[in-house]
Amino acid sequence: MPTLRLALCQVNPGVGDLTGNADLVRAWSRRAAEAGAQLVLFPEMMLTGYPVEDLVFRRSFIAASKAALDRLAADLAADGLGELPIVVGYLDADGPPQVSADAEPGHGARNAAALLHRGEVVVTYFKHHLPNYGVFDEDRYFVPGDMLTVVRLDGVDVALTICEDLWQAGGPFAAARQAGVGLVVNINGSPYELNKDDLRLPVVRRRAAEAGATIAYVNMIGGQDELVFEGDSMIVAPDGTLLTRAPQFVEHLLVHDVQVPPAADGGEAADGAEVADGLRVVRRTVEGIPPAPDGPAAVGGVIEPVADEAEVWQALVLGLRDYVDKNRFPSVVLGLSGGIDSAVVAAIAVDALGPDRVVGVSMPSQHSSEHSREDAADLAKRTGLDYRVEPIQPMVDTFLANLSLSGVAVENLQARVRGVILMALSNQEGHLVLTTGNKSELAVGYSTLYGDSVGGFNPIKDVWKTLVWRLAKWRNAEAARTGETPPIPENSIGKPPSAELSPGQLDSDTLPDYDVLDPILIGYVDGDLGREGLVTSGHDPAVVDKVLRMVDTAEYKRRQSAPGTKISMKAFGRDRRLPITNRWREDG
Repeated sequence: MPTLRLALCQVNPGVGDLTGNADLVRAWSRRAAEAGAQLVLFPEMMLTGYPVEDLVFRRSFIAASKAALDRLAADLAADGLGELPIVVGYLDADGPPQVSADAEPGHGARNAAALLHRGEVVVTYFKHHLPNYGVFDEDRYFVPGDMLTVVRLDGVDVALTICEDLWQAGGPFAAARQAGVGLVVNINGSPYELNKDDLRLPVVRRRAAEAGATIAYVNMIGGQDELVFEGDSMIVAPDGTLLTRAPQFVEHLLVHDVQVPPAADGGEAADGAEVADGLRVVRRTVEGIPPAPDGPAAVGGVIEPVADEAEVWQALVLGLRDYVDKNRFPSVVLGLSGGIDSAVVAAIAVDALGPDRVVGVSMPSQHSSEHSREDAADLAKRTGLDYRVEPIQPMVDTFLANLSLSGVAVENLQARVRGVILMALSNQEGHLVLTTGNKSELAVGYSTLYGDSVGGFNPIKDVWKTLVWRLAKWRNAEAARTGETPPIPENSIGKPPSAELSPGQLDSDTLPDYDVLDPILIGYVDGDLGREGLVTSGHDPAVVDKVLRMVDTAEYKRRQSAPGTKISMKAFGRDRRLPITNRWREDG
C-alpha cells in the first residue's frame, strides 16, 4: 500500500494579515519540506485569518485574498518548494458578496481551500456545510460549495474538505466514499471550548468510518478577539485508530507517514459525476510531487489530553497574549484587590506576558481590610509584576463633599473612582486595562458599570466563580510541582469573597453561596433551562426566582462589558444574544 508523508501545520495566523500569514505558510512549508513531507496542510482561511466577519463584504478584501493566494503560489515556487503540494485556506468569491443587491443566487463569497503546486493554484474547494449556530454566522457570509474536489497525488486519491464538513454526517464525507478516496483532508478554524477535544476525536472517527478513508484534521491555534483556537490536530485511520495527535495551544508541525490505498478508476464517481448531497466530483491529477523519503517512517506521536484546569488555563493565557500582542498593546494594567478574581487575572497576565508587562494597582479605601492590602502586595511579590498603591479615599471624599450620596451610590462611587484611576494610567502610559469580573458576577449583574467593569479585555469573563477557585488551586499546585513560587496567596483563595465597598460586606449578603448559585446559572445560561427545569433539577424555587430575575435584568450591563476569552459552550456576547428590552420573565 502506498505511503504518503503528511505535514499538518498547526499555526497561529492573524485576521487581515495577508502578508504575515503568507510568510507563515512559506516558513512552515520549508520546515515541512526539510522533514520530507509530500503533502502539506494549513488551517481554514489561513491566508486571511479566521473569522473575518464583515470583512467578507468588502470586495477589496476578497480581491486581496485571491491576489495573495496567487502571489503565495509563485513565492513558494521561487523558494524552491514548487514541487511540494500545499493546501491553504483562503477567502474566494464568484460574483459579488451575497448581501449585495446585484448578487446572483448561488454566487458570492466562498470559504475556500486551494492546492498549490509548481507556482500555480491547481484546484480549489468551497466549504459545503456552513455552520450557523453559537459563534458561527457562516450563512450570513458565505455561499455553500457544490463540488467534491479529489486530487490524485502519486497514485492516491485525496479529497479536500473544510471544518464544518466534518461535523455533519453526509455531504462531502459520504461523497468521498462514493468517490473511492483513500485520504480526506479537513482544514479547520475550530474554536476552543472546555472538553471539546473529548468530542472531536469521536467525530473524526465517525467521519473516517463514513468515508472509508483516513482523515487528516489540521486546526489553527491562537486568540482572535473572544475566540481561542487550541489546535489538537490529528490523523485517524479508516478503522478509527488514532495515528497521531498534536499538543494543544502551541504551534506545532505534525509529520506522519500514512498508508493510503492506491487510486481506483473512480467508477460511477468519475469527473463530473453527481454524488451524495448533490455534490459534483471534480478530479485533478498532480504530477511530480516529492518522492517518498528514504529511512525510517515518520511518526508524529500522540499527545494525551491534560486536566480540565490545565486546558482552561492555557486557553486563557493564549487568548490574553494574542489579544494584547495582535492589537499591539505594550502592557496591561489591572486593579489588585487582594481577592481571588484579580489574583487569578494577574497570574494569567504574568504567564501570558511576563511580569515586566503587567502593572497591578492596589486602590484601598477606608473599607479595605488590612489583609486584603497585604494579599495584593503578596501576590505582586510572588509574581514580580509592577506594583503600585493609589489610595482612593481622598478622591471619594472630594466627591462626597460636593454630592449628597448614600448607600449603594457611595459603594458604586468607590468602584468608579478606581475605574478612573485605571483608565488614567492607560491613557498616560499606554496599558490595556484588564477587568476582572467572573462569569457568575456578569450573569447576575454583580458589578458597577464604569467601575469594576471598566476595561478593554476580561480574561475570566467566561469563567464561573467556582471554576476561578479551581484554577487558582491548580496553578499553585502546578507551580509547586515545577519548583516555582505559587503565584496566588492562599489567603486570596481561602477567604470569603467581598467587594469591600461597605463595612463588613460579603458577596453572600447579596448573592447565594457560589456553590448554590453557579449550578443554577450554568443550567439557565449554558443549558437554556427555564424555571420549571431548574426546580425539577432540585434547586430551591425561591432561590431560582431570585437568580433568574437578577440575570434577566442585567442584560444591559453585559452588553457593555469588555470582550473576554470564550471557554464554554455558551459565552456572553457571541453565543448568548438576548434583547435588552424584554418583558418575558421565567417567573412570570
